[in-house]
Amino acid sequence: MAGDTKQRTARPAGRLSAELRGFQEVQRLAYECAEAVAAQLRPGVTEREAARMQRDWLRERGVRDWFHLPFAWFGDRTAFAGFRVPLQFFPTNRKLEPGMPFILDMAPVLRGYPADVGYSGSLGLNPVQDRLMADLRPHRDLILEQVRERRPLREIYENVERLMTRQGYANRHRAYPFGVIAHKIDRVKERRWSPTAFGFGTQSLKGLASDALRGHRDGWSPLWSPYRFSDHAPQPGLWAVEPHLGFRGTGAKFEEILVVTDSRDPEESAYWLDDDLPHVRRWAEEKAG
Repeated sequence: MAGDTKQRTARPAGRLSAELRGFQEVQRLAYECAEAVAAQLRPGVTEREAARMQRDWLRERGVRDWFHLPFAWFGDRTAFAGFRVPLQFFPTNRKLEPGMPFILDMAPVLRGYPADVGYSGSLGLNPVQDRLMADLRPHRDLILEQVRERRPLREIYENVERLMTRQGYANRHRAYPFGVIAHKIDRVKERRWSPTAFGFGTQSLKGLASDALRGHRDGWSPLWSPYRFSDHAPQPGLWAVEPHLGFRGTGAKFEEILVVTDSRDPEESAYWLDDDLPHVRRWAEEKAG
């Protein structure tokens, strides 16, 4: 059952391969950046300033390449209110106000290892976003359970959306390009600096395009969407997964790496790369309290 705490959701760090530890370290660095920047946000800070704070923090720690540059969304932009074209995702001069929700989203690459994370918070109390964050927990459980069952990605997507509907929320990851809830990530060549195009690292875009071509030939897609091209079993590899809830102008999400393997052991066939993440710790504290 989804939410069964007896099932292991992440592999212990000591059992991770050197390759997976590399991804885990970058993911933790990105979440550390999110928490550090969130702690510095004040009334009047703009989305562009918050995005720059993320870039500067990560560059000071050696990041020179990106899967995508940092984003920041404030207020009803956390629910992608009115978003119709990709340019609307980029940071604006929207200013943060007391009680306003925010989402920080960044995808750094370090030593050739990419991560892609999403961090939701608010400037002061915001009970609506708190509720959204609490209600994201069963989505994490559901996704893992059904990937382990080897259900088609398209079916899992639809089941996640049904759960959102039962909870009374809107599916806001449908507003992303191709409506994706997740995408594959892979190592890239390590370079001192890599150019970006339309906010995305060119090396990572090339890798995603290569996966798309290979997947098209073999019957799978690196994009996890509600469309027919995602109507296949989970493909082994690393997936950056980001269920995104919306309710009356407030949005919340998490984004983290899911490891999928070809093992026949259910717990080895899929697991979250790390359980020591802000949203997972938050849920554990809420349960303990």
